[in-house]
Amino acid sequence: MNFSQIPGQKAVIDRLRSSVAENRVSHALLFNGPEGSGKFAIALAFARYISCEKRTSEDACGVCPSCAKYNKLIHPDLHFVFPVIKKKTGTETVSDTFIAQWREMVLRSPYFSLSTWTEAMEVANEQAMIPVAEAAEIIKKLSLKSFESDFKIMIIWLPEKMNPETANKLLKIIEEPPERTLFILVSEEDDRLLPTITSRCQHIRIPAISGEDMSRYLEKELGMGQTRAEEIASIANGNLVRAMELAREDDNSVVYLDRFTRLMRTAYSRDIQSLVSWSEETATLGRERQKSFLSYSLRMIRENFVLNLGGRENNFAYLTQAESDFSLKFHPFINENNIHALDREFNLAYAHIESNGNTKMIFLDLALRTMRLIR
Repeated sequence: MNFSQIPGQKAVIDRLRSSVAENRVSHALLFNGPEGSGKFAIALAFARYISCEKRTSEDACGVCPSCAKYNKLIHPDLHFVFPVIKKKTGTETVSDTFIAQWREMVLRSPYFSLSTWTEAMEVANEQAMIPVAEAAEIIKKLSLKSFESDFKIMIIWLPEKMNPETANKLLKIIEEPPERTLFILVSEEDDRLLPTITSRCQHIRIPAISGEDMSRYLEKELGMGQTRAEEIASIANGNLVRAMELAREDDNSVVYLDRFTRLMRTAYSRDIQSLVSWSEETATLGRERQKSFLSYSLRMIRENFVLNLGGRENNFAYLTQAESDFSLKFHPFINENNIHALDREFNLAYAHIESNGNTKMIFLDLALRTMRLIR
């Protein structure tokens, strides 16, 4: 991953290149931005740029021994930490336990979500976290001298998934790292990090990708026609992960729309038995997919409320054709009388899923409350 392959984000990339040219790279960087903004891709390109043996003022060379190793994500001075699930093997589960799956996913595309990663780990009904054992692994790896590059680089993806004990164990090494060590924390919710962690990092805000940059990327990388690329860029609203999902034939939103449609239609008809079946079926999904579905539902509820108010110049600009077809008749049912309650119930279900609640009870309760509110 080179800087030249990243859509948009010119201001951020220029800032990073300047920090290298002026020899003022901070020992700990916090890249924060919304999902799909390209944070991880920028972090990876920056690490490659720093390690490159023949970099120019613009980018890594792409052909030196260091770049060749980055092409396979096997550079000995590049380390990754990411959320994992605990394996029942009797040994501690850390990022290196899943490093083969991680490399395969990242090499396929550096634009992905937590849901994508949990699928790659083949997780059933567990939530991915960065465990306490990971802190010891980080300290052990960084205590060694660098093998080939000037810097040892540690990229921590979604550091907000660290529990407080893990974070506290890393405070000292982040504040006073070994010489020529670089931490890059890639976060979507930096407000969930310990203040003692964030205060030790230089913050770099990664904005959402502009529609124009995203459209050009889709045309160039996926060979998509201009009209379709612009349509997807508009719907994705700055989220490249969402845009890539929309471009795939097996787009999750098709499945989520079907699930959302069945819930609303069954709730309106007050078919209790079908609601029970719906909740049991939804409860069998992995927790990350359940959370993704609830996030999708909240977006659909919001967009239909906006349609009801007539608040968009182009009312269906943020909906796919299938979503528009459904919303054309559905949007009158999302109004001032139920929007706040529906928003509260779906957010509450999300919080309960995240707290490892009983999923069958959570989704049945949500379905019954939706039945009461939708009419």
